[in-house]
Amino acid sequence: MLQERLKLLTDPFDAVNLAEMDAVALMNRIDTKYAIHENVFTEMLPELTEHYRILEVSGLKYSKYESLYFDSPNFEFFSDHHKKKNDRLKIRIRKYVNNNLSFLEVKRKKKGRTEKTRLKTEQWGTNFSQEELSFLENAYEGAKGLNSTISNSFSRITLVHKTKAERLTFDLNIEFQDAAETKSLTNLVICELKQGNIDRSSAFFMKMKKRMIRPLRVSKYCVGIMKFHPASKLKQNRFKKKNLSINKIIC
Repeated sequence: MLQERLKLLTDPFDAVNLAEMDAVALMNRIDTKYAIHENVFTEMLPELTEHYRILEVSGLKYSKYESLYFDSPNFEFFSDHHKKKNDRLKIRIRKYVNNNLSFLEVKRKKKGRTEKTRLKTEQWGTNFSQEELSFLENAYEGAKGLNSTISNSFSRITLVHKTKAERLTFDLNIEFQDAAETKSLTNLVICELKQGNIDRSSAFFMKMKKRMIRPLRVSKYCVGIMKFHPASKLKQNRFKKKNLSINKIIC
């Protein structure tokens, strides 16, 4: 059972609470992503206890997340990512299930850096309040025309480095939903190393290098969109190599 397995994996870590993690919020940062098989994740996680503490919320050292994504009618955000545009957006509502908090979030990726801003919300959809709409329009002038596209859910383990301004997340049990069905990424774990500036002496970076696992820029939103929209309707040829890499990992 997933909950029992996660408990066994996370129990050895010393805990950090949400207030303590504020010191490494890293709302402006460099992200380095990896995609690995669950077996690699379970083998490697115990090796990190020396260097990292783990976020604990409501007595749990792993968290359930749910996200609802938004895009323009012609999927502008997806297309900008596909084109590798240097200045691109991601807009979503993220629900932190463990503590029942939700935020409307805007993530801007610009010249390799990620900047995140967010606003607390209590809704799940496009019925934005005036405050929420103003918040969105500061980042995207077409905010009134946004549509909800897909949602996803996953379990996340968040590690915080004991001495450096560095966070590390592992997302597993990833599922995508549209209005009709659910699709899963069985056996896939998406890892994200979050740093103020790139530090290749990071314990996690070194362990991945030792295993000859290279970074893979993977967006859960883009992967999810491709699950529900065929290439004949939404251009995605530049993601073909990434899809092949992911399929090779999870097979």
